[in-house]
Amino acid sequence: MKISDFTTLTFDCYGTLIDWESGIYSALQPLFKSANFSADKESTLAQYSQTEARIQAEQPNLPYSDLLRLVHETMADSLGIRTSKSEHRAFADSIRNWPAFSDSAPSLHHLQEHFKLVILSNVDRRGFALSNKYLQVEFDAIFTAEDIGAYKPSPGNFQYMLDQLESLGIPRSEILHVAQSLFHDMVPATGLGLATCWIDRRAGQPGSGATPLVENPPKTDMRFISLADMVRAHRLELQ
Repeated sequence: MKISDFTTLTFDCYGTLIDWESGIYSALQPLFKSANFSADKESTLAQYSQTEARIQAEQPNLPYSDLLRLVHETMADSLGIRTSKSEHRAFADSIRNWPAFSDSAPSLHHLQEHFKLVILSNVDRRGFALSNKYLQVEFDAIFTAEDIGAYKPSPGNFQYMLDQLESLGIPRSEILHVAQSLFHDMVPATGLGLATCWIDRRAGQPGSGATPLVENPPKTDMRFISLADMVRAHRLELQ
């Protein structure tokens, strides 16, 4: 299987194109400082991942901005830290500052010359628009949890995307799903028979960061440790 076997690349955004782990950890620092509390990045992200996934499963229709506020409130409560609504809103608004990985924009520019590019993201439209300014490309289609009324890893999110793309004349056989999260993306995508490309951005790091741990990782069709490495592989295919 080659990257060039496909016409359409569907992307997760946060963790794959946007460095949400750095963004989340930075945005939680005011909470910790207000209580003279310190926590290392990995333990903070582990707590975040469990909190977010639980709320997403319990409230699949909750807009992502509201979900971020609730995650912040829940984490503060679990630490015994008194907070205000304005602090919860500030954390939710921090999505505008979550940076793109340094290779995201240039890699997307290259890939856009050869493929249709599609987003399947667990955020709302407003949140993605704030992040897309860092990615500097116009995607051919954007599907968010707000559009679907559910959060990944629900297979329904992927089926919604597949149905929408089929209506645009893009069959499943032409789609390669590209993502970092095993939990949110690789497990449901492989379960639906999608071709998959795992961007293993956490290669060599302990734990699973801002995504829940997957005990039995699925077999993906391709694996790269960065989007830049994926682009290098594609350039070799074109020679």
